[in-house]
Parts: sequence; C-alpha cells; structure tokens
Amino acid sequence: MAQKVTVVLEDDLTGGPAEQTVRFAFDGTDYEIDLSAKNAAKFGKQLAPYLEHARRAGRAQARRPGRTAAGRHRSGDIRAWAKEHDVAVSERGRIPASVVEQYNAAAGR
Repeated sequence: MAQKVTVVLEDDLTGGPAEQTVRFAFDGTDYEIDLSAKNAAKFGKQLAPYLEHARRAGRAQARRPGRTAAGRHRSGDIRAWAKEHDVAVSERGRIPASVVEQYNAAAGR
C-alpha cells in the first residue's frame, strides 16, 4: 500500500497560502513562522534597519567535556608527588598551576 503525504503551508498571519517558513531568533529564543511571499517581504523590510546595525552571533560554546580517567589519574599522581615533596596541596579541588609546573619540571616535562 502506498501513501502520499502533502504538506500545505498556511500563512500564520492571514490564514491564506504560504510559500515559505521564516526562521529567526529573538532574545535567546528561536522561532519560525509560515508566511506568504508578500508577508515574508514585509517581515524582512521591518527587520532591515535592525539587521543593518546588528552583528552575527556565533553558536554558543559547547560545554567542556567532563574529566577523563587519565586526568583524574594525573591529578592523583601530582597530589602524591606534592605530598612526598612537602608541597602544600588540598586533597580535593583544583591543583594550583604552580604545583603542576613544579611537578612537570621534576618529571622533566
């Protein structure tokens, strides 16, 4: 059995036929609206003065990936080295850059 699906766009402003879906974002929210060619042109004309002075925004930066097992192991090695060499470092949290530099220098890295 065969099926034929037809998608008909309806202008979200007037209810008549629409030719395109316009996508835009405002205040951190993405929107889309189906518009006739006439309404799409009006929409673009209304935005034109703002777009002339706006700058394109890049995508939001991706979240940093979580710590890896290797990173946790390295932190453990640095803490053990610091303890052996009487270098003050907390049991938890970020290891100060100065301690990491001392560890790397001692290891010849």
